[in-house]
Amino acid sequence: MTRDDIESFVEHEQDRGLKPASVRTRLCALYAFISFLIEDKAVGYELLERKLKVKLPDMLPRAINPDEIKLLLSVIDHTRNRAMILVLLRTGMRIGELLNTKVIDLDLREQKVMIYQAHKTDVGRVVYYSDDAQEALVAWLKERDPFKDRLFYGQGRDSLSYEAARTMFNKYLDKAALLYKGYTLHCLRHTFASELLNAGMRLECLQVLMGHTSVEVTRRYARLTDRTREEEYFKAMTIIQRGEIDGHYQLDH
Repeated sequence: MTRDDIESFVEHEQDRGLKPASVRTRLCALYAFISFLIEDKAVGYELLERKLKVKLPDMLPRAINPDEIKLLLSVIDHTRNRAMILVLLRTGMRIGELLNTKVIDLDLREQKVMIYQAHKTDVGRVVYYSDDAQEALVAWLKERDPFKDRLFYGQGRDSLSYEAARTMFNKYLDKAALLYKGYTLHCLRHTFASELLNAGMRLECLQVLMGHTSVEVTRRYARLTDRTREEEYFKAMTIIQRGEIDGHYQLDH
């Protein structure tokens, strides 16, 4: 076995049409097998030198445009569903975190939700919500069954499944003629982050609210929504187009 054989394996998996994440997973499994073979002295250690890596695409998070958010909210007439979508939109909570939220985790007076164990990172945090989400929550609390522990639940159930929440969200997307856009519930979290950055919130503050373990993860939203960079570009381009650039460029020999 040689490095060329490993490269051929990766190309073979790519030619099969597998996604980069799947190819990377299989490559990791192959290297684990090679490590076993090295311990068994069947192959040489040089196979683990300069390991091949499959780079995953660094995709931008997808947010919903402000006009489309207004349109979506305008078609939600169900008390529970309106509260759910507004809480997701105003807190940046993951859908799993919201579905696991209990009534006792909610602080109406300070307009915040305690997440004792994050759905993805297992790190707890506090998130806050806006006045419109507060209004929707109060309306839902007046209607909900006070004997249920979970803040949101399904009919005849003590909880609500992700599939039921996704179906509900898609129903309103269809009603707002936005289904073709391919938005998901997770896009509400992306929208939350994008809007706060556009409003001037610092990355470090947003990182804590989002529950990100690294600020580099949060920085992806800056690439998507940094209005300051956009304004600086058009300001500079206006000067260039007016021919107001002084000086000249010289080649440094």
